[in-house]
Amino acid sequence: MGRLIVIEGLDGAGKRTLANGLTAALTAEGATVTARAFPRYGVDVHADLVHDGLHGRLGGLGDEVYGMAVLYALDRHGAADEIRKALGQHDVVLLDRYVASNAAYGAARLHQDAHGEFVDWVRAIEIERFGCPVPDLQLLLRVSAEVAAERAAGRERTERARDTWETDNDLQARCAAVYDGLAERRWLSPWEVVTDPDYAALAARVVT
Repeated sequence: MGRLIVIEGLDGAGKRTLANGLTAALTAEGATVTARAFPRYGVDVHADLVHDGLHGRLGGLGDEVYGMAVLYALDRHGAADEIRKALGQHDVVLLDRYVASNAAYGAARLHQDAHGEFVDWVRAIEIERFGCPVPDLQLLLRVSAEVAAERAAGRERTERARDTWETDNDLQARCAAVYDGLAERRWLSPWEVVTDPDYAALAARVVT
């Protein structure tokens, strides 16, 4: 059975770059790796509704924290069997965002911390009720909210428009604090904070 490894962090933190570098390092060590990213835009209807909500196209639902969180959760619920199958076929299944992102952003929107009731609610619905696989390790790619915002703005010029959460600098700062709290309390699994990735060393820890 493979290991489920999750990369978490703010919008613009560089999660995709970390995923690519870690995949290359793991492959060089002989591990088989498959990667996924959430939300699954263009694949799952719930993810597409999330996209609409983030861009103000779902009326009041986009502003409703629990409503948006359910859409995120349903996207992962729809992928749960695929993840379990992939774990049976690969040494590492690498996810760009997972359950903790729902907990972190929702708690930040409600001005709660990592010990608040929203974080407990996310665990109850995604892990206990929907049966989403539990990560073996979560990697928190930590950058300042200011750096993440600059990167997200730069990406907007070349890739896509930022959504309403990405342009809310106060929300991003609160979300960073929640992520730190989740890592500190080892929410769902062990966490490792990454600031300046050494891909070879990180790959060795991932497969241990």
